[in-house]
Amino acid sequence: MTRVLDDLEQRIAAALQVDGRASWRKIAAVIGEPERTVARRGNELLASGAVAVVGMLPHPDSTLVRVRCAPGTARTTTESLAQRADCNFAYVTTGRTDCVAELMFDAGMMPQVLGTEIPATVGLLDAATYPVLRYFRTIRGWRFGALTDAQVTAMAAEYSADDTEASQGSDPTAQDLRIAAVLAENGRAGFEEIARRTGTSESTASRRTDWLLRHSHIHLRALVEPALVGLPVEAMLWIRAAPNRVDAVGRALAGLREVRYAAAVAGDYQIVADVTVPDVASLYRLTTDSAWATRTDAIETTLLLHARKRGGRLLAAG
Repeated sequence: MTRVLDDLEQRIAAALQVDGRASWRKIAAVIGEPERTVARRGNELLASGAVAVVGMLPHPDSTLVRVRCAPGTARTTTESLAQRADCNFAYVTTGRTDCVAELMFDAGMMPQVLGTEIPATVGLLDAATYPVLRYFRTIRGWRFGALTDAQVTAMAAEYSADDTEASQGSDPTAQDLRIAAVLAENGRAGFEEIARRTGTSESTASRRTDWLLRHSHIHLRALVEPALVGLPVEAMLWIRAAPNRVDAVGRALAGLREVRYAAAVAGDYQIVADVTVPDVASLYRLTTDSAWATRTDAIETTLLLHARKRGGRLLAAG
């Protein structure tokens, strides 16, 4: 059975969700705990992999891929998708299809990726692709509720916490991209480490890191497995809704604590959402007894059996 993080661990993880580069001193002050205790427990969380702070480079195009696999190959196919550098997440699921993944790539790459590369994936029988039209929430905006609203406000960083926003300002330089690569591995990397690994001064590393974050050229997110915070049931909701209701349904989903991810997509579904709840009874209530559900035409629910990749980070093969 998966160990659930204790109260202090959950509050530290929740603080990192809001600001992944916050100092232990700031976190301790906000949650009202001794700094030494917060630093020790926080470093233990990061060292164990229970929580990871990673950076992600924004891409202009992203697509959900829903795959049906040859019998007995679902894990292999999911592994193949997860190993792709452009894969954000890859899950084994229940339902008519066996796995779902999100791919993020540069402009103009969609025909090559979806028309040539994905059909050649090992074990794939057929695939449905759903280009993302708009994000209502990404996992960076997910909050599992361990902090009060006042604490969330106090933790907020100066730079935007909404990675649904497009990059702003001038394009990053080659040096900036090297800094971003370090942050992609470890979003809490210190300026000394960034400077050493990129061949810059600490002052330059500090200034350019701040610029990258403020202009949304890299998005930081704290990855926390839902089961570790008492939410072991995870599902993908494939939602059909009339065009004039898509925005309202998407915004409503983005306001729910249960929703980790929600996006408007092109295809035979209009919205896809990733939700996490304590048990199947809660999932039933969420999909049948919620105000947003009354505005949909249909909801297909598929349970997540195994997450191989989240937020661009490979997880245990399991």
